[in-house]
Amino acid sequence: MVTGTREKKTGKIRLGMVGGGQGAFIGAVHRLAARMDDEYEFVAGALSADAKKAKASGADLNLAVDRIYSDFKTMAKAESKRADGIEAVSIVTPNHVHVPAAMAFIEAGIHVICDKPLSLNLKEARALEKLLAKRKGVIFALTHNYSGYPMIRQAKAMVANGELGEIRLVQGEYPQDWLTTALEQTGQKQAAWRTDPKRSGAGGCIGDIGTHTYQLMCDVSGLSLAELSADLTSFVKGRVLDDNAHIMLRFKPKGGTTAKGMIWASQVAPGNENGLKLRLYGTKGGLEWTQADPNYLWHTPFGEPKRLITRGGAGANAAAGRVTRVPPGHPAGYLEGFANVYTEVARAIKAARSGKKPDKDVAFPGIADGVVGMAFIEACVKSSKANGRWTRV
Repeated sequence: MVTGTREKKTGKIRLGMVGGGQGAFIGAVHRLAARMDDEYEFVAGALSADAKKAKASGADLNLAVDRIYSDFKTMAKAESKRADGIEAVSIVTPNHVHVPAAMAFIEAGIHVICDKPLSLNLKEARALEKLLAKRKGVIFALTHNYSGYPMIRQAKAMVANGELGEIRLVQGEYPQDWLTTALEQTGQKQAAWRTDPKRSGAGGCIGDIGTHTYQLMCDVSGLSLAELSADLTSFVKGRVLDDNAHIMLRFKPKGGTTAKGMIWASQVAPGNENGLKLRLYGTKGGLEWTQADPNYLWHTPFGEPKRLITRGGAGANAAAGRVTRVPPGHPAGYLEGFANVYTEVARAIKAARSGKKPDKDVAFPGIADGVVGMAFIEACVKSSKANGRWTRV
């Protein structure tokens, strides 16, 4: 059986999980990401809202019997009292559980790594932000995992260093096709909760993948959104939440330029599996990145030929290098990007053990990203209901 180490402030970070049991996709991804750099050991879980499934899931993952819990409240209370209790918890449930679970562990003094989007609504997000402001010693991370890709770190550093000049245009798209039919009506678990406003919130496609696109655009560009005009559509008959979104963006002025942007997010676009793309254009040049080919970043200085920057290759900068594991030419992708978020959080937690701040280069999405993401969803819904009226965020 897996057990905790004897001393709470030494060794690997003891990790628990809420959700992610039998039949769940994202739970396994989080566990793989946490293991990749050997920073965590998985020791406890409330892996399902169903007590039987929670017990069976814990047994499948070789958890000690006394550390398999039927609910997150019991888990938070019990683990906070153990000498070998968890230091951090991953919350990988449907959206409606994110904030209640996070609050329980934050109150217990346990660091939180939470899946996105942050909450059901903006009110919940701000309540969580308020709690974290009171519990300053607790680290909170939001797993916008695409921010962990080396070539995204490369692009962000290039923009910050002025290599693109003043940013004028930011475009993001994220098409999928898996909800082209009414999959939720077949009982498919992932489709069922993502299309249910009681569990997903006001956003369907816009909450599930639109927030990923938006977070990446803001993170890399360094821009903040001022207002948007959104057209959200539910194409599949009987579906309550949106499955396609077209959004125009106006960013806040920066350096004398007011940048514009566009997002297309869809889960009803046949032929697209996971087509996340990002394009940025400034006064000096442009950048293009595609998640399906994540080890490559195209840079076009104005008036010059396109240049291909490869992960770990010539032209790769220090920001990309610090989150690169293998030499160029060896494919690295989704799991490695996810693992980079976990490892950055681990660096912050280990610094916090001795009352220190992490190195200045340590970066991961947090509560601010979550609150901004929920404000984005609510503005999109409001704008779309008003026939695309420009709406402040």
